[in-house]
Amino acid sequence: QAHLVESGGGSVQAGGALSLSCTRPGYANHGDCVAWFRQVPGKEREGVARIYSRDGTTEYAASVKGRFTISQDHPKYLVFLQVSSLSPDDSGTYYCAARPGPCIGGSFRKGDFAIWGQGTQVTVSS
Repeated sequence: QAHLVESGGGSVQAGGALSLSCTRPGYANHGDCVAWFRQVPGKEREGVARIYSRDGTTEYAASVKGRFTISQDHPKYLVFLQVSSLSPDDSGTYYCAARPGPCIGGSFRKGDFAIWGQGTQVTVSS
């Protein structure tokens, strides 16, 4: 059962931008780490950005740094991912994930996150 709800995906041309949103209906965010992952068929789900709600600390995967921006509307449970300068390699299903407490570790590990959404599709055409 999905606990998070993503929205904002769509189809854009290379170089374009989208704004993705993640919310957890009925909850306020008092201290979760919220991350965005993406996945294409046949490949591992990879983390692209994460934010610690309590202090707003953010981290990005090297592949998206400078192009993606994660932000939040705190203490609402509302996290955004602004994606820009998109290329076809950015296509995939984008998932929001959350865990209680601070973001841990130096990498984005799927197993650290117990709460997931159903995903929103991003398609970038060349």
